[in-house]
Amino acid sequence: MPAALKPGVLDRPGPSLAQAGDPPGAGAMDEVAVRRSYLRVRTLVSLRWLVIAGEVLLLLVVGLGFGFHAPYPLCFAVVGAAAWVNLLTGVASPGQRIIGDWEGAGQLALDILQITGLVYLTGGTANPFVLLLMAPVTLGAATLPARPVIGLGALAWAAAVGLAFYSMPLPGAGQMISGASYRIGAAIAVMAGVALIAGYVRQAAEEAARMALALDVTQAVLAREQRLSALGGLAAAAAHELGTPLATISIVSKELIREAPTPQVREDAELLMAQAERCREILRRLTDRPDAASDEVHERLSLRQLVQEVIEPHADTRDVRVEAIVTGAPGVAAPDIRRMPEITHAFTSFVENAVDFAASEVLITARFDAETVSMEVRDDGPGFAPEILAKLGEPYVTSRPGAEGSRTGHIGMGLGFFISKTLLERTGAAVTFQNGRPRGAVVSARWVRAKIEAPNT
Repeated sequence: MPAALKPGVLDRPGPSLAQAGDPPGAGAMDEVAVRRSYLRVRTLVSLRWLVIAGEVLLLLVVGLGFGFHAPYPLCFAVVGAAAWVNLLTGVASPGQRIIGDWEGAGQLALDILQITGLVYLTGGTANPFVLLLMAPVTLGAATLPARPVIGLGALAWAAAVGLAFYSMPLPGAGQMISGASYRIGAAIAVMAGVALIAGYVRQAAEEAARMALALDVTQAVLAREQRLSALGGLAAAAAHELGTPLATISIVSKELIREAPTPQVREDAELLMAQAERCREILRRLTDRPDAASDEVHERLSLRQLVQEVIEPHADTRDVRVEAIVTGAPGVAAPDIRRMPEITHAFTSFVENAVDFAASEVLITARFDAETVSMEVRDDGPGFAPEILAKLGEPYVTSRPGAEGSRTGHIGMGLGFFISKTLLERTGAAVTFQNGRPRGAVVSARWVRAKIEAPNT
């Protein structure tokens, strides 16, 4: 069924339908700093669980295997606190989120303090597992900018110096220092440190490589959209500027036809007039587009025009009704939006994905109030699978059907949502993915209105 715009609702102020709990918008694209961190929440949480498991195993071996005395209640309390913090970190934030520079430094600083506390209780620098202090600093060096890494290194140095002078006795010190047990323990500590640090660096390197490749693709998509937008502006300018000379050519041609001295001159003048009229018709078709009336107008569009552009590629989709609604808070004027290719490309991609998975309907909703503007794509399909929802926004994550099972014929590589999310975040949007009730998938973006609204002229 052809895509449709519900009559009477576009650009009509109404009750604000913004979802409760949606995150606030971020700054405009020109105020968004380039994110240099490659540390994801899931990477941090997974590696931290590995460290915690190793610490528990070490305490069990020392206490039950060798029978050495140590303040085990305090030791397990320190490990339990780390597990609790890690659990809260994993639950409170999506696993695919890239941690900010200083947030990542703070999380790794907690790891340094936790390892310092455990080593303090088990012998200080006499404990060969003090090498584990290197692991958080190594992960930071692989994923964070220089300044946070310098801070982490300074903290680890301070911890090492403090442990050299202040610590509780090494468990079984009287039996171990001169015996084979200590040498075996030191070897195990070195092996564990090498494996852990190598795993940290390998994980961080793979994450950085995947992100770099995906961001290259994103830049290529953005460059293409910007070229298309520039062509639209060029066409608008051409339509505006060529109108007057073509009118002049038409007038002169009519005079030549009227005063032609020979049939040949008259025929040439008629051809010239016909071609000028043809050019004017081509330009008229260009200016029929609401977003291409002039170069100045091309730089701005209403929410209604934006959703029209988004659903236009899917107007002929069979078996799925694509509808759009624009609504806003009472008494608040609908904003004109600065034309940004990132927004158009991202939401066109979201709608394409929704059309592929929808049962019968896709709804695009644009909402505004005095402070924010939001857009949402909702379908009535099966929704995101839990394992996909947990990773959406990362590169190379997809469950799109092959071309033979896809309404649009698109075969996904798992970059569509990553590219769209990245482009929207460059405009200052806060992007969320979730499943609707009772079914279907919901993708939404919200901006601070002042950041994307076109200035008054």
